[in-house]
Amino acid sequence: MKALQGLKVLELGQLIAGPFAGKTLAEFGADVIKVEPSGVGDPLRKWRLLRDGTSVWWEVQSRNKRSVCLDLRSPEGQDAVRALAIEADVLIENFKPGTLEGWGLGWEQLHAFNPRLIMLRISGYGQTGPYRDKPGFGVLGEAMGGLRHLTGEPGRVPVRVGVSIGDTLAALHGVIGVLTALHHRTAHGGEGQFIDVALYESVFNVMESLVPEHDAFGAVRERAGSALPGIAPTNAYQCNDGQYVLVAGNGDSIFRRLMRAIDREDLETDPDLTHNDGRVRRVEEIDVAIEAWTRERSRDEVLAVLDGAGVPVGRIYSVADIATDPQYLAREMIVESSTSDGRTLKVPGVVPKLSATPGAIAHAAPRLGQHTVDLQRGGWPARSA
Repeated sequence: MKALQGLKVLELGQLIAGPFAGKTLAEFGADVIKVEPSGVGDPLRKWRLLRDGTSVWWEVQSRNKRSVCLDLRSPEGQDAVRALAIEADVLIENFKPGTLEGWGLGWEQLHAFNPRLIMLRISGYGQTGPYRDKPGFGVLGEAMGGLRHLTGEPGRVPVRVGVSIGDTLAALHGVIGVLTALHHRTAHGGEGQFIDVALYESVFNVMESLVPEHDAFGAVRERAGSALPGIAPTNAYQCNDGQYVLVAGNGDSIFRRLMRAIDREDLETDPDLTHNDGRVRRVEEIDVAIEAWTRERSRDEVLAVLDGAGVPVGRIYSVADIATDPQYLAREMIVESSTSDGRTLKVPGVVPKLSATPGAIAHAAPRLGQHTVDLQRGGWPARSA
């Protein structure tokens, strides 16, 4: 028995944010029916690197789902969505606000058909407010949420995080909302409700102390490269082989162990450096001391010494490192799966890890419209084993 077994989810979204939420629910047993337009399907099928014409990203994003093809602009397609929504527990969409309402599939319309329905609505700026009708993508949400301003080297162009982090954060906030609404419906006898997730708010929600620091001190945090302002020491340090190590020595006792390990007992016992606030005032001096030590050693030597001293230290992983790392492999974070055409593909495992009802990759991402015939037989189609 999977934790979400029996939960019926109708996914109307495309690309990243909505489908990532659907993927997460499907990994824990939800029956997710993905609605795609005929012909090309979800554009993600053609994003990034393709194998035999299909994105390998698609194989991750849509695993455990079923695919039906419907034209949501047509009366027939809209009627089919209503028929599915009557039996669904959750509907996921990430269209521009007002799009579903224009098709007669908005919250008010579907709630009237199925008062128990929970609708997850992910958009760039939310369902309300002056920016509601603006088109919004993850890159814009990351910028408006404050992340882009902090990312990169001082005095240089703000850079983008190398993945669609804004979309993924929105999806995870959406999943939290879905599970919260499901608990309310079950435990408190409540009806369904809609969950309004904005991309920029999902990014903004993880911006830590940005706002109170601005309010209390007028501080505007700026780009700081590989360091983390206000927390010391934590940075990237170069070794004599050109590689970098990441050292997080910002705990009080950890800092003392770090200074002993690099033979800087003078800094270890300096009373001004006992706590973080004092270290922040002298962070440049501390960073110089650490890198003077790392530059005399190879990356592997630095890792061995600091690991032995109980100091949090690590290296920068490429995907090639990830694919063979024993920690990833031991926790089944790199798993071999099969695609719908029977070919094998290594993909990320399932997160988080549940002890009694773990998630799983039950079946491959579907072919376009693979389950449309089942839908045409009427109602929510039974899922085959």
